[in-house]
Amino acid sequence: MKETPIKKKYEAIVIGASAGGLAALTAILPNLSKFLALPVIVVQHLSPDSDDFLATHFNRICSLCVKEAEDKEPIMDNTIYFAPANYHLMVEQDKTIALSTAERVQYSRPAIDVLFETAADAYADRLIGIILTGSNSDGTKGIQRIRELKGLVIAQSPESAQVNIMPLSAINQAGVDKILDLKEIAPYINQITEKET
Repeated sequence: MKETPIKKKYEAIVIGASAGGLAALTAILPNLSKFLALPVIVVQHLSPDSDDFLATHFNRICSLCVKEAEDKEPIMDNTIYFAPANYHLMVEQDKTIALSTAERVQYSRPAIDVLFETAADAYADRLIGIILTGSNSDGTKGIQRIRELKGLVIAQSPESAQVNIMPLSAINQAGVDKILDLKEIAPYINQITEKET
């Protein structure tokens, strides 16, 4: 029996990925509906000297606009934002982006926890958090914060993750609402965010 998702108005999606993230994001982002009327904000662990390859690459293959996040810019619907290399990406209360070179978190800058925690504080129960493949526990604290504020949390199934440490940490330490195989994530997001006509 197919599960019917609960209809609820979400305002933003945050995604965290590390090792294996390019393949995982390639399975999700191009398959998001072009009618997705909310922003998607992504932290992929990067080396400090990385260029804007991710934003450029995904802008070519996605139906949504994809860009590298800029400090102080308003967060717009129908747009996918990538954290730039060597900057934490934070969501301000007024739904603008803030970039920071503060200390690394979980050995990472950008860090998933920083994005997830600030986005949770800004969007509360209107936030969807997605944790993907990765080799450390970055994102677990952020997932806990999203759940505290009644947002929706999805973890990539450890079996479908190239490196399962990050989703396993989130599942075991924070708890999640849904565990989905990689190919199931975009259709589920499209389903629960589609506009009611």
